Amino acid sequence: MAQKTDIEWTDATWNPVAGCTKVGPGCDNCYAERFAERWRGVPNHPYEFGFDLRIWPERLKQPKAWRKPRMIFVNSMSDLFQKEIPKEYVDQVFDAMESADWHVYQVLTKRSSLMRNYIKARYDGGKVPNHIWLGVSVEDAAYKSRIEHLKQINSEARFISFEPLLGPTGEVDLSGIAWAIVGGESGPGARAMKEDWVRAIKDTCTRDKVAFFFKQWGGARPKSGGRMLDGEEWNGFPWQIVPESIIAQLKTV
Repeated sequence: MAQKTDIEWTDATWNPVAGCTKVGPGCDNCYAERFAERWRGVPNHPYEFGFDLRIWPERLKQPKAWRKPRMIFVNSMSDLFQKEIPKEYVDQVFDAMESADWHVYQVLTKRSSLMRNYIKARYDGGKVPNHIWLGVSVEDAAYKSRIEHLKQINSEARFISFEPLLGPTGEVDLSGIAWAIVGGESGPGARAMKEDWVRAIKDTCTRDKVAFFFKQWGGARPKSGGRMLDGEEWNGFPWQIVPESIIAQLKTV
């Protein structure tokens, strides 16, 4: 069964894949790698092999067994669009999400062009089901191209995680994006996030009518700096893209 989580913008995590490789500065202090490597060498532990890539076919049935609707962060401990993951297995993950369609799935990647190409092929250019949300991580202006890749996907449920936000993004066009999440880095060696970077994204969200969620300032621990921006919490959520068949149940979670 999927696990509960302390991540503020979701209800549960589901990891049919675990382990990953680094693709940019946002990966330098990866929390998932740090957690997994604690258990390297421990026999029979799920992370016995640390953060090495591993697929878990036995977990594909988990969403169907979880009857109460949830927002599920897919592969919180990995990235589904790594080149090393067989396409046939990615197909099985999407089959599982489509089959258990009473949940909302949040799929987040740094490999945006690979996700775009896979989605276009799977749906033949057609619309992605609204209960499967597709997102990209953007840590600073150097990685804004991921937003353009995301926009090339036929979906109303596109989101961006600006976390860890490591620098200004510069001018960005967020039209067509449903949701933006912003957060600072946490853990050993956490790099500081500046208020101006966050405000610029918030203002862009206001301009482009994007729900804005401020997760954390970060620091030694995720909650070290709190969640307040300009004296308030920002908990924007794109309810307009939640399928009507489950929206009432999700609002009670």
